[in-house]
Amino acid sequence: MLRRFLSPTDRILIELERAVGTAFGTAADASRRSPATGMDEGDLDDDERRHAAGLMRVNHTGEVCAQALYSGQAAVARRADTRARLLDAAAEETDHLAWCAQRLDALHSRPSLFNPLWYAGSFALGAVAALVSDEVSLGFVVETERQVEAHLGEHLQKLPIADAASRAVVAQMKDDEARHGRHAREAGGIDLPPPIPALMRLASNVMKAVAYRV
Repeated sequence: MLRRFLSPTDRILIELERAVGTAFGTAADASRRSPATGMDEGDLDDDERRHAAGLMRVNHTGEVCAQALYSGQAAVARRADTRARLLDAAAEETDHLAWCAQRLDALHSRPSLFNPLWYAGSFALGAVAALVSDEVSLGFVVETERQVEAHLGEHLQKLPIADAASRAVVAQMKDDEARHGRHAREAGGIDLPPPIPALMRLASNVMKAVAYRV
C-alpha cells in the first residue's frame, strides 16, 4: 500500500484546521470517556457554580495552550521519535480539552474569549523551542507539565466539594500531565535555565487571571 507524504501546503492546512478547531471550540471528541461520566451534578449555589466554571475555564484554556505548544513543537521537531511523542501527548490533551468543555457546558458557562490569542502565542513558543533543539523542546514539556500539575493540584483544593464531577476530571488530568512530564524527561528533556521557568509562570498567571473571568 502506498503511503502518502504530506506537502508543506498540506501541513499548513492541517495546522490551520487544528488551530481553528481548538481555539474556537470545535475540536474532535475525546477518545476516552470523561471521568465525570455518570456522576450526578452537585448541589451548587450560584457563587459556587460561577467559581467552578471559572476554574474549569482556566483548565480549558490551559489545554488549548497545550495543544498549541505541542503542535508548534511537532511541526519543526528534528527527530521522528520526538514528533511521535509530542503527538501522542497532544492526543491525550485533546481528551482533556473535550472533558473541560463538557464541564463548562454542565456548569452553564463557556470557554475563554481569548483562546485564539492563547493558541497563537503557545504555538509560536513551541515552534521556537523546537527550532533550538529537541532537548530544549522536551524541556519545555517537562517544565510546562510540572507547572500544570501544580496548578491542577491547587484547583482540587479550590473546587467546591459538591462539584465531584469537575474534581474527578481535574484529578485524572493531573495524573496524565505528570506522566507526560516523566516521558518527556526520559526522552531527553533538559532543565530550562533561569529565567525561563519564572517567565513561564508569569505568563501562566496572566492567562489564569484573564481566563477565570473572560
